[in-house]
Amino acid sequence: MVEQATVSAHHADGSATVLRDDGVLVDVPAAAVAEGGWRVLRPGQRVTVERANDGRVRVLRKPV
Repeated sequence: MVEQATVSAHHADGSATVLRDDGVLVDVPAAAVAEGGWRVLRPGQRVTVERANDGRVRVLRKPV
């Protein structure tokens, strides 16, 4: 599943919190941020969230 979101916070451990377009906050693990090639995320930045079938965030990508 692919969703559009806005970065709410980028945490010191490399994880992030994003706000989906439907208003739901989603925690993104550091591994998913790194998988997308991000070094730094800024609050307000648009991203694409890719989820696995079980709902876990697999990767955080640049917006499409």
